[in-house]
Amino acid sequence: MTDTKPSTRATVGPLLRRAAVAEAAMWRSLYVWARRRPLPLAPGDEPFGYLGVVKPILGIFIGLSVVEIPIFDLIVTHVVPWRPARWIVLGLGIWGLLWMIGLFASMTIHPHVVGDTGLRVRVNSGIDIWIPWTDVEALRKRHRSLPSSRSVQVEREGDRTVLHLSVGSQTSVDVLLRRPTAFDLPSGRSVPMDELRLYADDPDGLLRSARGTPSDDTARSQGRTSAASADRPL
Repeated sequence: MTDTKPSTRATVGPLLRRAAVAEAAMWRSLYVWARRRPLPLAPGDEPFGYLGVVKPILGIFIGLSVVEIPIFDLIVTHVVPWRPARWIVLGLGIWGLLWMIGLFASMTIHPHVVGDTGLRVRVNSGIDIWIPWTDVEALRKRHRSLPSSRSVQVEREGDRTVLHLSVGSQTSVDVLLRRPTAFDLPSGRSVPMDELRLYADDPDGLLRSARGTPSDDTARSQGRTSAASADRPL
């Protein structure tokens, strides 16, 4: 009979560590957001958020959590004779509410950043990818809807490998790379990617900032896909 215990430990251990890291990051984000500290940006950096597409959904979940806490507390108090059950349910309800607020906070304080030397792509506190302009061939605006709700998705398109970093199952900016590049993801080092696609609430603004030009009247008036050379010296 095959012993599955070592393989089970090898699978569960990293998952527990990732869960612990995510939990700690959530509480840290909640603390930073609650203190309303300004974003730590270098001179010339410009932040671009990605919360807009999921903000209504998060608002609904947070509102439902606020309503559920007293309702479940009332039900458990009158139905379950074991008194500690009330405090367990109350604690789980408050933890769930704070977790949702922490997710909102994490997405708020970890925006994408366009700087003089490169593009910083983020999703919550778990993904933080730095791409220097010398590694970028072009930036293009293109809205896409993905079939999966996973934040990190890898797709093969012919002989090219594409990394989707989606928010609300959407991306809006394509980053074409000069050469296949591997990235650090929560699950580990990725395979070399030819393109990275991310979501930003203001893709036009992100492209204008990356080009260093105040406007792009042609692309805006035509309402079509925008492309921009992103060569920058380090």
